Amino acid sequence: MRFKAELILLSFFFLPFRAEISANEDLSSAPPVVTVAAVGDIMMGTDYPSPKLPSKDGKFLFEEAKGFLRKADIVFGNLEGPLTEEGGTAKKAKDKESYVFRTPPRYVKNLVDAGFSVLSLANNHSGDFGYKGMSSTKRVLVAAGIKYSSKAGEVAEFEINGLKLGVAAFSFGPPPRSIVYPEQALEEIDRLSKKYDLLILSIHGGKEGGSALRTENEFEYFLDEPRGNLVQFAHAAIDKGADLILVHGPHVPRALEIYQDRLIAYSLGNFCTYRGMSLDKEKGYAPLLWVELRRKGEFLRGKIFSFIQVPPGAPKRDEKERAWDLIKKLSQEDFPETSPFFGESQTILPREKTPEKNLAPGAPSIAHSPDESS
Repeated sequence: MRFKAELILLSFFFLPFRAEISANEDLSSAPPVVTVAAVGDIMMGTDYPSPKLPSKDGKFLFEEAKGFLRKADIVFGNLEGPLTEEGGTAKKAKDKESYVFRTPPRYVKNLVDAGFSVLSLANNHSGDFGYKGMSSTKRVLVAAGIKYSSKAGEVAEFEINGLKLGVAAFSFGPPPRSIVYPEQALEEIDRLSKKYDLLILSIHGGKEGGSALRTENEFEYFLDEPRGNLVQFAHAAIDKGADLILVHGPHVPRALEIYQDRLIAYSLGNFCTYRGMSLDKEKGYAPLLWVELRRKGEFLRGKIFSFIQVPPGAPKRDEKERAWDLIKKLSQEDFPETSPFFGESQTILPREKTPEKNLAPGAPSIAHSPDESS
């Protein structure tokens, strides 16, 4: 970033997210940042096996969230289910534990309007309608100007403030890009980290549901299906050069951890899952994670904005801040030595950055949402 030239512009847009600055810090030499807004699972309604679609083609789905999302350099989500009109599902919904999704391609306009720039297709629903459904999804996203990454090997590439940034998606199941068989996946991460200045990983894994809140350093299963060891894989991926890791799959929020100065979000939960998934209790919590990264990839600062889904499902701002409270609690319990510092007003900071060390008279505070005037 040409920091001096853009300082006024940054101050206007990102003042709500700036960490406290000491009176002795020279702002002109402050490190430039890349900003990331990330959410979990997205499924905007399905027309299979029977229509469960929102009115007005879902135009309202991201209405309360888009003011937060649009301000980031990178806006990420996990797209569950293909954008297709193709017939011939690749799997059958045999019981209440099986789900098959198919969203009309025209709904992509909701993702564009919300500001999404990259989506993960590396999950267990993107292939619900097989090769044709996946191919349709990719064509629709390309035509809409949204990048993607899937287990097929794509890397979403961005040029931001003079930095070359890549986003790569991983999941469970057979290789390639499987966290269940980590050796091959980690070799790829090592290669990618040498190609990009910053490397962001999306990972779909872990067990699911209300019993999946806790993050433990162990191999996880769901319905006897191997879902990987997220802690072990995330740490190894950072050792290989990854800079930010965004996990989805458990359908509930999980803890945050800082490892080697890099941030790991162990589950971003459900964000917009219209009539497709249970929204009971924590499954309805819908965090929006805002992250700022230093030029070399270190976690600089961030926020957790709390949204909530109530049936039939769309993210609404949660004044009770339940996602924030839950993630704070889980982080401090699951990673007491390595969780971020949780400050006031949804703020997260590197562990060594406490208000006592960084707050000075007249310093900007992290006190407003991205929609609010400073």
